[in-house]
Amino acid sequence: MANSDAPPAPEAYAASAGHSEPDHGHGQPRGADFWKLALGSIGVVFGDIGTSPLYAMKEALHHARAGGGVEMATFGVVSLIFWALLVIVTLKYVVFIMRADNKGEGGTLALMALAQRAIGRRSTIIFILGIAGTALFYGDGIITPAVSVLSAAEGLKDAPGIGRYLSPVVQEIAIVILVLLFLVQARGTAMVGRYFGPITLLWFLVIAGISIEPIMRRPEILAALSPVYGAKFLISNGVIGFVILGSVFLAVTGAEALYADMGHFGRGPIRAAWLLICFPCLVINYFGQGALVLAHSNAAANPFFALIPPSLYWPIIILATAATVIASQAVITGAFSITQSAVQLGLLPRLEIKRTSETRAGQIYVPSVNRLLLIGVIALIVVFQTSSNLAAAYGIAVTGTMVITTLMAFIIARHLWNWSLPLALAVVTPLLTIDVVFLAANALKILEGGWLPLALGSLLMVVMWTWTKGAQILTEKTRRDSVPLADLVQILAARPPHRVSGTAIFLTGDPDMTPVALMHNLKHNKVLHEKNVILTVRTAGKPRVAEADRIDIEKVDGDFQKVVVSYGFMESPNLPKALG
Repeated sequence: MANSDAPPAPEAYAASAGHSEPDHGHGQPRGADFWKLALGSIGVVFGDIGTSPLYAMKEALHHARAGGGVEMATFGVVSLIFWALLVIVTLKYVVFIMRADNKGEGGTLALMALAQRAIGRRSTIIFILGIAGTALFYGDGIITPAVSVLSAAEGLKDAPGIGRYLSPVVQEIAIVILVLLFLVQARGTAMVGRYFGPITLLWFLVIAGISIEPIMRRPEILAALSPVYGAKFLISNGVIGFVILGSVFLAVTGAEALYADMGHFGRGPIRAAWLLICFPCLVINYFGQGALVLAHSNAAANPFFALIPPSLYWPIIILATAATVIASQAVITGAFSITQSAVQLGLLPRLEIKRTSETRAGQIYVPSVNRLLLIGVIALIVVFQTSSNLAAAYGIAVTGTMVITTLMAFIIARHLWNWSLPLALAVVTPLLTIDVVFLAANALKILEGGWLPLALGSLLMVVMWTWTKGAQILTEKTRRDSVPLADLVQILAARPPHRVSGTAIFLTGDPDMTPVALMHNLKHNKVLHEKNVILTVRTAGKPRVAEADRIDIEKVDGDFQKVVVSYGFMESPNLPKALG
């Protein structure tokens, strides 16, 4: 006989982690294992940002041509993209944010739990920031597959000889690719994931390789390494410069993945992959696109595909499609992982979560989320039709998440790392200012499509808030309808009920209160089992709980025992195994 009472509020889970210092002492892999993880991170972590060259430069130059000459626009845009990659991705995420690991895990929910622990008490503000970042992630999860695969499919319009025949069916091709991608999710990502790293590594090397010759022909493009060009360009273009800044931000979408996927690969391998491969290759490609536009101004219409030599067009188109599928896969599996975490933290109702691997705990499949993502992605392609239209909806979800990440990182630096207020402000204020500027720039695109992730995020926030509030109300009602377990023990000692053999297990969210099912059993059946276990399942404010700390048993008296089973928010509870 069991009773599944409502769990406590999510902020309670986070606060229950205590006041321990953050664990920065994770053993880092060495040698071959380190580089295997770095290679894997190139596929999973950097797939999104690695496919940004397909559309970021094109969108920025599209707006820039309305604000001045092509040459000035090219230097300005390339300079802005380079410094965005350097400051936002490298300095903010790789150097600063990745220090804030919650027992090795990253992501918005991990950061929320860490921030709650940092201040040592429940905080509604941090809770709201956490669910807002989570909700915006889902918005990004729908847009990323659509814009990435559609941008690659649009390259078929320029295919030598047959581009004009493929142009009318680009949307249909993108939809077919995405449907196949979502259909294979149920089989798991283990087999496909084995090839993610090598394919994406090849992609980075290829986009850098095709960019070297244009740079050698127009080496003056290297002057864009100076931030002066970007600053002058923004100032001279006024409001249009602000619009261009929103398009420039497309070059850093996917930066959140560095932090969100830290638990899969570790801080060191991700940093190595970014600094040694991804960052240099992206910079070379963007400078190559800029050099080509300087030489041929008509290339500004689609500079990435203009870079491709005719003899390599089809191999690179196929590689681009594979890279965008990998970028989409990373976001989809990220949505599965964050759904599991949200369910564990009590932010969402219980959903069916299937494991697709017997050896890799992180490989899961959530059928309901997969179906909703597929429907959403297809709807986006049908409604928006082109990657340019979708790009307008892309940035605002990511910038919103970045602002939230920076705010919570400030709380952690100040209260958990014990930074002085001047030091914390000196580090965070410039980063937050840049985030807010990019958020404002992307806010100009709300009417063009930016409303979509905001509407979706708002809907999900209402769902999470409602579910959490309902759980709190149910818990309070249960407390009113029940009695403390200690009082019940005294009552039963004074008036013993009829006893039956066997052991009864009662599930409850509060081990100090008598479960409602036990009260009903005594009231209606007027019996008490020989042994009674009051079982509570708790979600800790950390990703995983060691097996040695899984079970906590407290003997109340000869009739009752309180058993608390703890799981991390990245784990899936297995009560039969725990009780065994």
